[in-house]
Amino acid sequence: MNKLNTEKRAKILHCLVEGNSIRATSRLTNVAINSVIKLLIDAGKACSDFQDKVLRNLSCKRLQCDEIWSFCGAKEINVPAEEKGKGRGDVWTWTAICPDSKLVCGWYIGNRDGEAAYHFMHDLAGRLANRVQMTSDGHRAYLAAVEDAFGTEIDFAQLVKIYGKSYNNTPEARYSPAVCMGARKAKIIGKPEYAHVSTSICERNNLNMRMNMRRFTRLTNAFSKKVENLEHQVALSFMHYNFCRIHGSLRVTPAMEAGIADHVWSLEEVIALIDKATDF
Repeated sequence: MNKLNTEKRAKILHCLVEGNSIRATSRLTNVAINSVIKLLIDAGKACSDFQDKVLRNLSCKRLQCDEIWSFCGAKEINVPAEEKGKGRGDVWTWTAICPDSKLVCGWYIGNRDGEAAYHFMHDLAGRLANRVQMTSDGHRAYLAAVEDAFGTEIDFAQLVKIYGKSYNNTPEARYSPAVCMGARKAKIIGKPEYAHVSTSICERNNLNMRMNMRRFTRLTNAFSKKVENLEHQVALSFMHYNFCRIHGSLRVTPAMEAGIADHVWSLEEVIALIDKATDF
């Protein structure tokens, strides 16, 4: 079987992590779409397995959590009744980021309900080495999930934003969020420091995701057709963000700042992970 060389595969991965769709990547690299998808699948699996192993015993002091919306196949309102619950419709990606090192410590892809919050929080709890202060938005699913995963060994607060009307029925209202009128900080568990109750870094990371993963772009036809492909893209993109991309404010990668890497990874090193995982 023919196999793309390392240089060509690195170019494909670079296109995928810089916001290009599958078809655009295929055109830019002159590689068949099926080959691009196959590489994405292999890369996603390798990056997911690697980060699952190394993102452990993290010494974070603070965490911010949020959920970001996307969809697979079709938006929820357009999914036929017989296909609901089969991987089509609205999909939410839960993320946790350390505001100090900017490291994305964990993520979970699923619905925006209590079951997803439960799995996300229990996975996150297993990655931390010490007690942390955590801030989330006002989503109620966090309340039971955080308590179940951490008990009282956490300082947890929620930042509840208060929204007004959206631009008073102007044409921009359809594409613009409602106006934020203010925010209320609520202490839930422990003694979180009031000054550090914030979700700004996590919300900024949501923007990174929308800019660097075409599948999260609003009003696009580059959405994922399968949840599995979305999972692979997210794992690859977070691998690039955590290990390969120098953060603008840190001047090192988040993984280096967090002490789990000693150098800036190249995409060739990521490809070496893929080869190792697929070498039978």
